[in-house]
Parts: sequence; C-alpha cells; structure tokens
Amino acid sequence: MSKRKMIIAQDLQEKHLNEIRELASGWEVIAGRDESVWRSHLADAEIIAGWKKGMEETCLHESSKLRWVQSWSAGVNSMPLQALAKKEVLLTSANGVHANPISETIFALMLGLTRKIHAYVRNQSEKKWHHENMKLEIHGKTLGVIGVGAIGQETAKIAKAFGMTVLGVRHSGRPADFVDEMYTQADLNTILPRCDYVAVTVPLTSETERLFTYEQFKRMKPSAYFINIGRGEVVEEAALIQALAENEIAGAGLDVFEHEPLGVKSPLWEFENVIITPHTSGSTEFYNERLTENILIPNLKTYLSDRVPSVNLVDYKKGY
Repeated sequence: MSKRKMIIAQDLQEKHLNEIRELASGWEVIAGRDESVWRSHLADAEIIAGWKKGMEETCLHESSKLRWVQSWSAGVNSMPLQALAKKEVLLTSANGVHANPISETIFALMLGLTRKIHAYVRNQSEKKWHHENMKLEIHGKTLGVIGVGAIGQETAKIAKAFGMTVLGVRHSGRPADFVDEMYTQADLNTILPRCDYVAVTVPLTSETERLFTYEQFKRMKPSAYFINIGRGEVVEEAALIQALAENEIAGAGLDVFEHEPLGVKSPLWEFENVIITPHTSGSTEFYNERLTENILIPNLKTYLSDRVPSVNLVDYKKGY
C-alpha cells in the first residue's frame, strides 16, 4: 500500500521539517521550493502546503487525491477557488502572518508622508538643504482602518501609541480591541470625511472590488492620506490618479496596484506626494517560521486527527 503524500513547496527550516515528519509518521513528506522536487508527486498528493500557479492541471482532476491545501499567502483570490470548492478541497490561508510587517509598513508610509521623509530622501540624493514645509503631526489624528482582520487590528493597536482615534470597518461589524468605533462596509462613505488617514487592509472579494472610486476619494478630507496595502483591485486606480491630480486628498502610500508590476507610464510614479513600494509590505524574516509554527503545524495536527483544519479555514462563498 502506497504512503499518503504531503507536498511542502517551500524551503523550511530543518527543525520544522523534522516536526512535520514526526507528526505525519507513515506519510511521505516531499519538501522544497524548487519545482523539480515535487512536480512528479502532484497527482498523488493529499496535502499541499504552498500552492503554486499551474498545480491545478494535475491536482484538480477527478481521480486526484488532494484533500487539503495550505496557502502560503493571506490572499487566495488568485487561486482556482471554484475548482477547489467543487472538489471539496479544504483550503486554509496564511492570514495573520503579515500582521507585524504590514502594520509596520502602514505606519512607515503614514509617517513618511506626514513628516515628508520621501521628499528629504530625494533632497539628500541631490545634496540639497531645503525645508519641505513639514508641519503635520500624526499624534491625536483619526485613522480609518478599512478591514479589521489581524493586520487591521495590529495597526489599530499601534495607532493607540500615537493617541489616535481609530474607526474600523469590517464585514461583521463586531467590535475589536483598540478600535474606538466599528462599522460595516455600508457605512464607509459616512466615516471617510472624519479620517485623517485611511488604511485599506481588506482582501479582494466580489464585495470589495473597486470599493474605492472617485466618490470615496471625494468624501475624504483634502488633508487626508490614503494607504493601500490590501489589493490593487480594491481601488479604481484611474479615480485615485484623478483625486491626486485634483488635490482631493493630500497624498498616498501604495504597495499594491491594479496591474503589477506598475507600468512605467503610470502617472502614479510622477506624484511627489505618493510613496510606492512594489507589493513588499508583508516581507519579513519570520514569514516561514510564523506560518509553519502558527498555522501549518496546528492545522496538520487537526487534519491528522480526522478533523477539519480550523486556523484560517477559507469560506469559499465569502472568498476568504
């Protein structure tokens, strides 16, 4: 009788691989980021940790053995969700792994724009001693966190160190620590005029696609800054460009875009009040460690005891 197979399409620390192999004794565990390591095992894999584009051609036909996928990213919108759902494959995401690095990036962008660090970096490269009319402070201001999941809640927690008022938006509307007032997406337009900063942390779903159009930017204060580290398609990019050009908002910090890489002809590159990062806000030295220890291994223990993995189990109807 052939062994049950688990593919980990990532390079993990030996201590984590040893723990996984001990847990899944009797299983064949194939681990490694390089495709040549796992490609020939795809058709027989019952578990795949670290889904890669193109795997569906082998893994989602009727006779495949796939039963559970552990995504290596928080967002799962790029995965073949309909096919996975049809085959009744369990899917768990990496939600929560990014809370520390992305919340740090949000504040790096907010503080950079507020204290004009980006302008001074440009001046430094030109050896130019010039006051950039920097006068704003982040302390005591109002932050709107659009999407209060793990990232949004950590962002709200940090905001309290600056004495900020935090307005949150989440699908359920349930209260959360460090959020002063919680709302649902239906209330978005009513809270935007109150915010000095708007940080978008929602996943991309049918409900959040193009959540921000020109109407939303028009409702924001002319002095407000817009931060997007969620997904580019949550924002109508042409509307954002128009809002920046017409000074409807004070500036933007952007890590995600409708089309990536951001095209060289995009006007976003030219705005002096925009900071651009190349979809790297979640990068961290602890990514694999956190995902393995906090999500993969606990879910594996549950799966091996014939129960449904519960850490970040994706609801296919919601898309996250």
